[in-house]
Amino acid sequence: MLGVTEPMEVLERRIDCLRAAVRRSVIAGDRARAGALRAELRGAEHDWECALTALADSPDAGPASARSAATTTTAVTTTTTAAATTTATTTAVTTAALLPVREQVHHALALLAVPAAPKLVAEVHNTFFGEVAGVAAGKLTHLRRDEERSFRTAPHSRPYYLCSALTASHLAPARGLLAVSTWPLALRIVGPLSPRVDFLTAAINIAEHAARLPHHDVSRLLWRFAVSIPGAAGAADQPLTVAEAARAELTVHYDADRAHREAAAERAGRQLDEAEQLFGSRLRLIKASA
Repeated sequence: MLGVTEPMEVLERRIDCLRAAVRRSVIAGDRARAGALRAELRGAEHDWECALTALADSPDAGPASARSAATTTTAVTTTTTAAATTTATTTAVTTAALLPVREQVHHALALLAVPAAPKLVAEVHNTFFGEVAGVAAGKLTHLRRDEERSFRTAPHSRPYYLCSALTASHLAPARGLLAVSTWPLALRIVGPLSPRVDFLTAAINIAEHAARLPHHDVSRLLWRFAVSIPGAAGAADQPLTVAEAARAELTVHYDADRAHREAAAERAGRQLDEAEQLFGSRLRLIKASA
């Protein structure tokens, strides 16, 4: 067997995407696809275990080396995420109308692989999975509140929750940003550079996913990203050009953003309970002493 080349975070995202793809295939009754995805999932989980063992045995493992490894594999991260979601696109389109809104939102967020605003989530879903599903941006804020209520009532009763991104400064809910509970905590935290990093990451994932669907018209969605990326303006009909330009800029910001997010995630792990790590802390009023 070849050595594991994917970093831990990439494998974790890949495993999350594969689990979602297996579930969609089972819902659609596609046993052959579900079986193939299960085999791939088992392989990814085995690779994760091997990577974990290697990390524990490595004498020079540390934050600096981890950040360096993550930077060099940014392209792998986005490619893997897009590839995993591609396997279930056809199934999702044909069954979207039968799925609850939360499942439809999960489809879009799994493709983006970063916290996103309801408007973008709706646009991504409607572009790739069909407007018949009826995902409307206005409904998603209420959906997140329902998810929090469900978690606090019966924690971990669902395989995933649609939760909030958290601000790095106060660990409070980031206004208007949705995330998935199975993502690493650092990915669900947004710092000063995170909006740009997540914008570029989403652009790469969407562009590479679009490149796998040559007969799917995504130019309007891709244009939304391309116009704000140096070297990609005017290339909305060339997904791989957009992805390449976004990846080039991403390397400039990635290290600093990741370090900021990881520091905030460590602080959140110490200060917040389980529910607050998903939905954010609440500002508390402190009574002044007489």
